[in-house]
Amino acid sequence: MARPVMTAGMALGLLILGAAAMGISPVFVRQAEVGPFASAFWRVFAALPLLALWAMVERRGQRRRSAAGRMPVDPRVLGLAGLFFAGDLAFWHLAIVHTTIANATFFACLAPLWVALLSRMTIGEAVGRRTWVGLLICVPGAGLLILQSSTGAGSLLGDSFGLATSLFFGLYFLAVRKARGGLGAGTTTLVSSLVTAAILLPIALYSGEELLPATSTGAMNIAALGLVSHAGGQGLLSIALGVLSASFSSLVIFVEAVAAALFAWVFAGETPQPAQIAGGCIILIGIFVARPRRTIPASSRRVRDDATGVSGR
Repeated sequence: MARPVMTAGMALGLLILGAAAMGISPVFVRQAEVGPFASAFWRVFAALPLLALWAMVERRGQRRRSAAGRMPVDPRVLGLAGLFFAGDLAFWHLAIVHTTIANATFFACLAPLWVALLSRMTIGEAVGRRTWVGLLICVPGAGLLILQSSTGAGSLLGDSFGLATSLFFGLYFLAVRKARGGLGAGTTTLVSSLVTAAILLPIALYSGEELLPATSTGAMNIAALGLVSHAGGQGLLSIALGVLSASFSSLVIFVEAVAAALFAWVFAGETPQPAQIAGGCIILIGIFVARPRRTIPASSRRVRDDATGVSGR
């Protein structure tokens, strides 16, 4: 039986679902009954059993198929992916503490800029003109969506932490894209998550925060944070990165911001302002401009359009 073909359109759909799964994470974090660093650790750790099952099923399926076309992956790439995601979460929480949430979120949304700037020199993947245009449309849209909600002034230190967040998340995209050239999405997400959890645990312990939730409600939100936002969100992102370029996939950050605003409206009663609605619409226009032009088989590694990357990785 022929292996099902993953097209760029299908990957884009999974990318949007992954953005929604990551965008709902603030709802779970607010109800987790633990500190921010502890919630970052639990987000990754709680997902490990499901990711381990996924990787096991994935490995069995790969044994039945020819491994031809798979490139060997340097284990250090997976280690770096885990390190970069740990840096992303750690600096994100530092930014929230030292600047406004709006500023922290906006600077974190600049990850696609780092991906576009570093893509060619790190993983040899060119960034197409359509992706650049879409990115330049999305950035001001993110400004309208996020900064409109600001109720205070930021700080240079906190804003710097937010910028560091975006750098680490951008590097995470590049590392996962590189790993997906030779590994399945389940294995990539599992191994990188193990590294992330190992780094975040001592950080959470050293912070002195409450590590365990006080009630079953908090425990359920931690479980949802791991299963939905990490296993679901990062897992779907990893699947998409096997087909779509890192630069286009990183635009999921902007989709996540739109999803987060929608979930805040639904679950927290935070009604979006007209400028925020306009910002969200601008982001969606930018994604539409940068979208893949046509579907591409997952087995293909050659340049076909602006969003599908390059061959030989």
